[in-house]
Amino acid sequence: MRYVEAPAVHRTAPGDPPSVFLAGGITHCPPWQSSAARALADFVVLNPRRTAFDVSDPTQTDVQIAWEYRHLLLADVTLFWFPECEAALTVQPITLYELGAAAATPGRRLVVGADPGYPRRADVVAQLAMARPDLTVHGTLAETLAGARTHLAALA
Repeated sequence: MRYVEAPAVHRTAPGDPPSVFLAGGITHCPPWQSSAARALADFVVLNPRRTAFDVSDPTQTDVQIAWEYRHLLLADVTLFWFPECEAALTVQPITLYELGAAAATPGRRLVVGADPGYPRRADVVAQLAMARPDLTVHGTLAETLAGARTHLAALA
């Protein structure tokens, strides 16, 4: 597996397998990205969730945002997962923003899933039904990963 974790920079190389960006909840959310990375180990995995992130350092926020912006554009497939998180502390606004931008971009390859316990699941389903009626909003991480594998394998 080629695994690229923020803030490391991904540089494509000839013969690389297709890449997938793991977009989804980080703050106050379970570390779902590690199991997703293992499940997608045949591909280049771009993970914005850092092992160590100093939230008190404002310069790191700018670095993180720039990394995510660049790698979202580089990825062959963007996987969005909206997990159920700690007691509604977050509705994952950055991920919702990224999903809206990606859904409005023709040709972007997206795979989307939202846990039944995610408080804005109905909104994700309704908005995508209008913006991208071709997309299925999966209900489990396993289904979302299977969808991503299908898209990535078609590109390999």
